[in-house]
Amino acid sequence: MNHVLIDVRDIAYPPWIKAAETFSLSVLGELGFRDWELSIVFCSDAFMQDLNREYRAKDEPTDVLSFEMGETVEREDGPTYLAGDIVISLPALARNIEEFSVDPEEELKRLIIHGILHLSGQDHATNDSGEPMLRAQEAILGRLAQVRIR
Repeated sequence: MNHVLIDVRDIAYPPWIKAAETFSLSVLGELGFRDWELSIVFCSDAFMQDLNREYRAKDEPTDVLSFEMGETVEREDGPTYLAGDIVISLPALARNIEEFSVDPEEELKRLIIHGILHLSGQDHATNDSGEPMLRAQEAILGRLAQVRIR
């Protein structure tokens, strides 16, 4: 069984937190991942900027960061893969929505999928839509369009 832990930093709890957890579990299922555990932190730009500066030497906020752990631990109910942490800035999410003229729920789903793909070991050199990881992201987004977050 997969587990997604959700928290917030420097922001109020959004009303759709539980639905974001459910969507994240749907993504893990769509990818065929079993016995995964990951966390998602929704945060402010200031919190994100601190992380981006510390871990990527970029002194600016970004929309999503992933911190891959990649360790399997033995639990009472069997082995669990500790995938890592995803951090999503809600103000950056809002800027993406405006800049790309996309639906807010769609963009939130996109960032969650993006983070999970990074935790699975996938990466992209550019933000070109032809990148294999970004093509996979959009395909998953399409397949899970019916799963609601907001």
